[in-house]
Amino acid sequence: MNHGVNVTALVVFVLFFALVTVMGFLASRWRRAGDAQHLDEWGLGGRSFGTWITWFLLGGDLYTAYTFIAVPAAVFGAGAAGFFAVPYTIIAYPLVFLFLPRLWSVARVHGYVTPADFIRGRYGSKSLSLAIALTGILATMPYIALQLVGIQAVLDTLGVGGGTSGNWFMKDLPLFLAFAVLAAYTYSSGLRAPALIAFVKDTLVYIVIIVAVIYIPMRLGGYGHIFDQAAQKFSAKNPKTGLPVGSLVTGPKAQWAYATLGLGSALALFMYPHTVTGVLAAKSRNTIRRNMAILPAYSLMLGLLALLGFMAIAAGMGKGVTGYNAQLAVPQLFASIFPDWFTGVAFAAIGIGALVPAAIMSIAAANLFTRNIYKEFVKPDATPAQETKVAKIASLLVKVGALAFVLTMDKQFAINLQLLGGLWILQTFVSIVSGLFTRWFHRWALLAGWAAGMVYGTWKTYGIASPATKHFGGNTAPIPGIGEIGFIGVTAFVLNLIVAVVLTVILRAAKTPEGVDETSPSDYNADAGDEAVDNAPEPAIAH
Repeated sequence: MNHGVNVTALVVFVLFFALVTVMGFLASRWRRAGDAQHLDEWGLGGRSFGTWITWFLLGGDLYTAYTFIAVPAAVFGAGAAGFFAVPYTIIAYPLVFLFLPRLWSVARVHGYVTPADFIRGRYGSKSLSLAIALTGILATMPYIALQLVGIQAVLDTLGVGGGTSGNWFMKDLPLFLAFAVLAAYTYSSGLRAPALIAFVKDTLVYIVIIVAVIYIPMRLGGYGHIFDQAAQKFSAKNPKTGLPVGSLVTGPKAQWAYATLGLGSALALFMYPHTVTGVLAAKSRNTIRRNMAILPAYSLMLGLLALLGFMAIAAGMGKGVTGYNAQLAVPQLFASIFPDWFTGVAFAAIGIGALVPAAIMSIAAANLFTRNIYKEFVKPDATPAQETKVAKIASLLVKVGALAFVLTMDKQFAINLQLLGGLWILQTFVSIVSGLFTRWFHRWALLAGWAAGMVYGTWKTYGIASPATKHFGGNTAPIPGIGEIGFIGVTAFVLNLIVAVVLTVILRAAKTPEGVDETSPSDYNADAGDEAVDNAPEPAIAH
C-alpha cells in the first residue's frame, strides 16, 4: 500500500517521535529514585504516582495504537459488533473498583510487584504462582507485537514502511529504528518513561479524535450520509454464506456473543500484567479509587473512535480492492481527508500510542519473569540490584521476541493470538480476585481450574476456521447446554470456576494441606501512611 512518501506528514511525525524519545530518556531524572537499583523503582516507578499521572498511565496502557486501528477496523468490517469495546470498558471500572484497592494494599504491605507475587504469598503455592506468571507473559507477548503492527501500519501509509523493496532490512528499517528507541529508553528509565510520555500521547489522541469526529463528517456530507453508506455496505450479501456482511444494529442471533464478549473482556481487562503494573505504581488506595471514577472518560473517546470505521466506509477506503486490509482503513482515512500536517499529528498519536503500552507491557512481562521465575526457581538469593538488571534484560528480550513475531508471522495470526490472549488471561481471574476476598479456595483446586479453562478455551479456539486462517479464526462458539453462540473465554471461565469449587470441597474434606497464607485481613485495607505500609518489607518472594 506504499504510494510514495508524504513528506510533510513524515516530518511532523518524526518531530513528535523525537520529542517523546527525549522525554523517555529524561524520565530517569524525573521523580528521581532514592535507590534506582531496585525493582520497585525501575518496574513500578517507586510506587509514587498520583491521581493524574496514574490516569494518564493507565489510559496510555489500556487505549493503545492497536485500539486506535482495530476498533474502527472491526466496525469497518462488521458494523455494530465492533462496538462491544465500548460497553465492556464501562462494565470494567465499577467491577474493578471493588477489588483493585485491596490488591494495591496487600501488594504495598508485602512488597509484591506482580499478581503472581500475591498468589505466592496468599496460597503458599509456587506452582500456582508460576501458572499465573506464565499466563501473563503468554498473553502479553502478542499484545506487544500488535503495537508494532500499529506502528507498521502508520509507516506504510506514510510511505516509509513495507513497500516493495527486495531488501528486507531496508524495507523494515523504520520499524527497527522505532523498536531500538523504545528498547533504549525503557531500559534506561523503566516505568517512568511511559508514564511521562503518556501525557503527550493521550493529549494527541484526544485532539485527533475530537477533530476527526467534527471535521471528517463535514468533508463526507454529514453523519446521515455516512450511516447511509455503511448501511448499504452491510446489507450486501456475502457470496459464500448468502448472509449480510454486517449490520448497523446487533441482530438477535449475535446478542449472546456481543454480551459475553463484553463481559469476558471486562473481567479480563485488569488481569493483564501491564494494567496491574499501572495500578501498583499508584501511591495510595484513594488514587486507585479516583482513577476508577474518572477513567470512563476514555470510554467516551472509544465510542467516538469506533465511528471512524463508518467514516472509512463512506470515504471509500478499500472499495473494490480484493483482499483489502481493514487495519489500514483509519490511517488511509486520515491521509486522504486531513491536511498533510495534521495527518502527521494523527499518525504521531497512533505511533506514540504504540510506544507507551509496548513499554509498559514489556516492563510487566519482565517483572513477572524476574520475580516469579528467575528469583523463585533460578536464584532465590538474588539482590535487588540483580533483580533490576535481570528485569531490564528480560524487557529487551520480550521486545525482540515481539519484533521477530511481527516480521516473521502473518499479521492475522498475531491478531488471532491477541484475541486468544484475552481468553487466557481471563483464566487467572478466579485465583487473583477470589484470593483478595477469601482463602476458601484450595490452591490445588485453583490450579486445576486454571488448567481446565486454559485447555478447553485453547482447544475450542483452535478448531475455529475463518477465510484467513484454518485455526484460531475466531473466539465464539456454541455455549454447552444453552446452544447460543458466546465468547469461548466466558465458557472456559465458568468451567474454571466449577472445577475450582468442586475440587476445593473434595480437597478440604480430605484435609489436604492448604499452604501457608502470609497475609492478614488488615493488609487488604492498609493505605499510605498506615504503619503496615510504612514498615513494609523490602520486596521479596515469601519462602
